[in-house]
Amino acid sequence: MLTRRHFIATSTALFSAPLTAAPAFAAGRPSAAQMRAWDKQVTPAGYDPATTNPWGFHPRFLPQRVEANDGLTVGDIHVDAVARYLYHIEEGGTAMRYGVAIARGNLYEPGVYTIRRKIKWPNWTPTPAMIKRDPGTYEQWADGMPPGPRNALGSRALYLFQGNRDTYLRIHGTPHPRSIGGRASSGCVRMVMAHIIDLYPNVETGKTAHLYSTEDSVTSA
Repeated sequence: MLTRRHFIATSTALFSAPLTAAPAFAAGRPSAAQMRAWDKQVTPAGYDPATTNPWGFHPRFLPQRVEANDGLTVGDIHVDAVARYLYHIEEGGTAMRYGVAIARGNLYEPGVYTIRRKIKWPNWTPTPAMIKRDPGTYEQWADGMPPGPRNALGSRALYLFQGNRDTYLRIHGTPHPRSIGGRASSGCVRMVMAHIIDLYPNVETGKTAHLYSTEDSVTSA
């Protein structure tokens, strides 16, 4: 089990003192020019990751570089489900920390996953379980939702696997940035679209994502 003993916590952060892209879908993929236009559309004017907050959530969820504990693997991701933080471990003993939203109710699935795919402006199709649970919301997209700023996976997606099995869990952008800091998704970890655009090029496929339980904070109060 993943526990907080793997970390040194302080009053400010999880830490003591935040490849190759997957093959594109066969059809319905946007052009490079369209993706650049969408990136611009979802990135606020004068964007500064540390201060720009038109979404109105608590400033603690803005990206911040923090000091990492010794022994953590560079390139791995750690998600604190209690504090609603995602940490990406960097070279030189630091990590980038981002605010996230996690799944509502019992849909959050803590565990250790491998990032096997990463896609810019992905397509999205709800799972059969999602459609059964909430047909009014999801049935209309049973054949898939095309990429774009209104797509449920937003601007970027990291695909989480266990072995060779796709878990259908993602770390992804969201068209609902005001959900950051809460419990809102059907299983995935949500990020602000502009934030995951920044994170995306620094994440390599094959790296590990640690999703901690909601009872096991790795960040001090």
